[in-house]
Amino acid sequence: MNNFKTEDEERDFWKNNSPLDFFDTESAKQGIFPNLKPTLKSVSIRLPQSMIDDLKILANKRDIPYQSLAKMYLSWGIQSERKNSKLTSQIQRTR
Repeated sequence: MNNFKTEDEERDFWKNNSPLDFFDTESAKQGIFPNLKPTLKSVSIRLPQSMIDDLKILANKRDIPYQSLAKMYLSWGIQSERKNSKLTSQIQRTR
């Protein structure tokens, strides 16, 4: 492999070359990572049927799965609470 003197030199090199030119794809093997843990964890939550129905309608309008929309709403709520708690603690410190 080349030893580049600057990042610009390396950028110019990769504009004209492919990483595939530097290894044999015929002898490549698939990696196995047995100790990886999933980044998502399943949880069970009880919701009123009407809330699930509304969530499905809203998700359908956005053309996304309703569980994805639920995750978005949870994320927004958590971010809002974090922001509000930071503001509250900052206000309390200035008093």
